[in-house]
Amino acid sequence: MSKQKFYVVWKGRQTGIFNNWEECKAQIDGFPGAVYKSFPTLNLAREAFAAGPSVNHENRNNPTTPTSSFIRESIAVDAAWNTVTKDMEFQAIDNQTNEVIFRRGPYKNATGNIGEYLAIILALEYCRKNNLPQLPIYSDSLTAIKWVKDKEPNTSLPATEENKPILLLLQKATDMLKENEYPNPILKWETKEWGENPADFGRK
Repeated sequence: MSKQKFYVVWKGRQTGIFNNWEECKAQIDGFPGAVYKSFPTLNLAREAFAAGPSVNHENRNNPTTPTSSFIRESIAVDAAWNTVTKDMEFQAIDNQTNEVIFRRGPYKNATGNIGEYLAIILALEYCRKNNLPQLPIYSDSLTAIKWVKDKEPNTSLPATEENKPILLLLQKATDMLKENEYPNPILKWETKEWGENPADFGRK
């Protein structure tokens, strides 16, 4: 009888620890840049999942390893826009634990840039409320980063009854950005060098 293995998925359809190969495979099979590894004990799996993937023990469908310039103790944010339904959603991920810090949406008749912008602001607010003034925030959207630095979203999205909730959130977030000081570094996620943003929804 073969011994039970525990499978850590750092990047896949779902992340976490799985106690059989079938469940693990469902998360990584065909997923771009999936990162996973098997371990002989649950404790080792837990330690590895908490530490994050490293070049010493990871398997990858699309091998890329963050360089020393990547700051593991950080937050990654990203947004997804459905080309069919026009729905948008966004989320923030703890880069050390891969845990979801927040996830919002889907919102009707919105844009990806708005989602990226809101994700950065909500991550900044999360850091402010939790006294994390130096924690870096990574985004792969130069547009959203510029909007945040300008403290103004440069969007021409027309107002409709459907997108009223997201436009109200957009105004509230922009006001919050202007009313508070956020010292956190906002950094560009280097996709070509490091692989997909950990907060990516995996729908490419």
